[in-house]
Amino acid sequence: MTPVYQTFAGRRPSREVRIGTTAVGGSQPIRVQSMLTSDTMNTEACVRETLGLVEAGCEIVRITAPTVKDAKNLANIRAALQAAGCTVPLVADIHFKPDAALEAALWVDKVRINPGNFADSKKFATREYTDAEYEAEIGRIRDRFSPLVKLCKGRGVAMRIGTNHGSLSDRIMNRYGDTPLGMVESALEFARIAREHDYHDLVFSMKASNPKVMIQAYRLLVARLDGLDGERLPGAPLSPSSWSYPIHLGVTEAGDSEDGRIKSAIGIGSLLMDGIGDTIRVSLTEDSIHEIPVAQALVALAESRLASTRQPISTPGDPFSYSRRASQKISAAGIPVGGDELVRVGVRRETYDKLSHKLAGLGDFQPEFVLEDAALLEIDPMDESAVAAANALPEPRLVTVAETCTLDVIPAFRLLASRLDVRHPILLKDVLRHDLPSGDFLPTLLAAASHIGALLCDGIGDAVLVQGEKAPGQSLRVAYNILQAAGVRIFKTDYVACPSCGRTLFNLQETTARIKASTLHLKGVKIAIMGCIVNGPGEMADADFGYVGGAPGKVNLYVGKTPVKFNIPEAEAVDRLIDLIKENGRWFEPVGSTPA
Repeated sequence: MTPVYQTFAGRRPSREVRIGTTAVGGSQPIRVQSMLTSDTMNTEACVRETLGLVEAGCEIVRITAPTVKDAKNLANIRAALQAAGCTVPLVADIHFKPDAALEAALWVDKVRINPGNFADSKKFATREYTDAEYEAEIGRIRDRFSPLVKLCKGRGVAMRIGTNHGSLSDRIMNRYGDTPLGMVESALEFARIAREHDYHDLVFSMKASNPKVMIQAYRLLVARLDGLDGERLPGAPLSPSSWSYPIHLGVTEAGDSEDGRIKSAIGIGSLLMDGIGDTIRVSLTEDSIHEIPVAQALVALAESRLASTRQPISTPGDPFSYSRRASQKISAAGIPVGGDELVRVGVRRETYDKLSHKLAGLGDFQPEFVLEDAALLEIDPMDESAVAAANALPEPRLVTVAETCTLDVIPAFRLLASRLDVRHPILLKDVLRHDLPSGDFLPTLLAAASHIGALLCDGIGDAVLVQGEKAPGQSLRVAYNILQAAGVRIFKTDYVACPSCGRTLFNLQETTARIKASTLHLKGVKIAIMGCIVNGPGEMADADFGYVGGAPGKVNLYVGKTPVKFNIPEAEAVDRLIDLIKENGRWFEPVGSTPA
C-alpha cells in the first residue's frame, strides 16, 4: 500500500474518556489544558495559580507529584479548590514513583504516567535482549503497573500514557532505537496491560522537543491505534474494545517568546489541521497563564479548517519519516533555489520596496529574492492540464499553488508536491491569497507556522513566503523563525527550554534569559535548559550543551547527553556553561566586542 498523508473530514473518530467534570475525545470539543509551575507542597500557591488558569479558559489542570508526600497534598489542593467553587479536573503528573501514582489516584481525576520511567531507570545502557528476556521485562512492568490500573478503574480515574522522546527506557532504546516507532511501542506496552484489566479510560501522547519527531510519532501512533481496530466502516460506532483512544498533543520544551509559539504551532497546529488531537497543552518557558491564549488560538484555527473540510483528503507521501523532496537547483532572481540549497525566503515587490531603505538594520532577516523577478509559476494542483503543462516544460521552474485553488494550504501543497515533476522546486505560502485583510498578530503567526512548518516537516518546500503578516519586517522575521523551528535552516542559536513545574530546581525564566543574553550570538549552537532530570538527558540528546537542574541550587552541565560537570552552584553555573562551550571550541566573541 502506498503511504499517504491523511487529512480527516472533521476530527479523527475517538472514544470519549471522562475526566472529572469534563471529557475528551468523541464529540467533545478540543480541550485546552496547562500545568502548574507552583511547588505542589504550597497549597495556597497551587490554588491561586489554578484559579487564574481556569479564569483564562483552561479546562484541565495538571500538577506534578514527584513523591508520595506531594501526592498526599493533592487532597488539600483539591479541597481548597472545591471550597472556592472550582471543579476543574485535576491531573497528577507522575515520573519514577509508582507509589506516588497510587496515592495521587485517590485525589485526582486523571493520572499521567510516563512509560519510559514509571518502572524503569534510564542508564543509557547498551545490551541485547532475547525475546524471553524482553517478555520477562514486560512481566516486571505488569507487576508494577497493574495495581495503578486496578485502582484507577475502580475509582473511575482516567489515565494518560504519555511517552516523551527524551525518556525512552533502555529496553525500548535497545530494541527500537531512539525513534518514533520506539515512542509508540513504549506506550502500547502499557496500554496492552491496561486492556488486560478491561480498563479503557486512556489518553495517549507522544511528546518531543523536535517537531519533526513529534509529528511522525503521533501519525504513527494514530495509524497503529486505528489499525488495531481493524476495518471499521466510516461512521460506524466504536466498539467497547476499540483502540481509538483520544490524543493529547504537545511539543515539550518548546521554549519562550515567539520561538516557543512557532515551535508549538508547527507540532500541534499541523496535527490538529489534519484532524488529529482531542486535547492540547502548549508548553512555554513562561508563566503558565500565557499558554492558554496560544492554545485557544490553535484550537480556533483548527476548528475553522475542520469545519470547512467536507471530505477526507489523502495525498501520496510518507507521513512517518522525513526526507526532503528532491528537486533541481535553479536560479530565482539570481539566488540558487532547490536541490541541496538552503530553504530560501522570498518577498513580493511591494514588501521589498518598503524594506529596501533599511536592509542593513534587518540583520539576518534579509529578503533573498523578489517573487516578481523569479519567473514564478502558479498553478492549481487540482487542474490536471495545468500540472501536465508544468511537467512538460523543458527547464525546471519555481512553482507555487495559485491563489484560485480552493483547497486548504497544507493539502494543496501536498497535492502539488505529489503531482508536480520532482525537478521543479516549490515555494510555500502561509496563506494562498495575498490580498487578505490584516489580522491579529498571534493568530496570523500561528497560522503561518502551522501551514509552512507542517509542510517543511513533510520535506516539502525549497523557498517560503509569509504574506498573511502585513508588517514587512515582521513577516521576514516570522519566515526565518519558522525555518529555524522546523530545523531546516539554523541561522541563530537554538534553545531547548522546558516549561517550569513543581519539579523545577531553579527559576527557568530568569535562567533562560541569562543564558540567552550570554549566548544569543552563537549561531548554529544548540543549548538545552532543563529544570530537572526527568526528561533532561534524553530530550536534549541532540543539543550541543545542556544546563540541567541536578539538586536544589545545583546544576549539572552536559555535552550532548553526557554529564561532564556536577553540582555546580547555581550562581556560577551560567559562567561555567560558557567555559564549557569555550573548552569544546564552539565559542566566539560577539561582533564588535573585545574578548575578555
